[in-house]
Amino acid sequence: MKTLLFQGDSITDAGRTDTLKFISPGWPLMGMGFGYPHLLASKICAEHPTDWTVLNRAVTGNRVVDLYARWKLDALNLKPDVISILIGINDIWHEFERQNGVETPRFDEFYRRLLDWSLQSNPNMKFVLLEPFALFHGAVVEEWRKEVTEKQEVVRKIAKDYNTIFVPLQSVFDEATKRAPGDFWLADGVHPTLPGHHLIAKAWLKATEGIF
Repeated sequence: MKTLLFQGDSITDAGRTDTLKFISPGWPLMGMGFGYPHLLASKICAEHPTDWTVLNRAVTGNRVVDLYARWKLDALNLKPDVISILIGINDIWHEFERQNGVETPRFDEFYRRLLDWSLQSNPNMKFVLLEPFALFHGAVVEEWRKEVTEKQEVVRKIAKDYNTIFVPLQSVFDEATKRAPGDFWLADGVHPTLPGHHLIAKAWLKATEGIF
């Protein structure tokens, strides 16, 4: 049995910490939330019931440095075979809102530390790196654009340097706005609606084709 772990911020958490209050202990797939990890877990586990365990340990509000602080407990100790990571938007948002973001060079540094630490723990570890994304409405203002682009470039470069899977998402949401307004997909420019989560899950499956 292999383990797939989802990590990130509120986009990946998607209410999973709240659902823990209402699900009996030990229930399979407990705490998956309502977002793209839930959609993917239901498909993967239904199609490969004896091959994969799927976990979600994302935490709302996390920046890359927050991931690093809890990486041993919430990642390495779980002994995952594949880690899917979506992080970056709070590294921007928290700077504009409370001057507590993570500048791009440090974002790059700590993101790579996560992967290096994981590979030291398990040299065969595989990663799925999701591109941070935003649409410019709601909470997202024009002043974010440079930082968003920089964070996206960092994740794309890390995926290339580590020869691992990269899931492009900005283009997915940009294209989706040709079919419906931005808030149909991302309620506040950041957090996906249910259709938005579907788009992420679809892009994730396309990028990881052949693994599952």
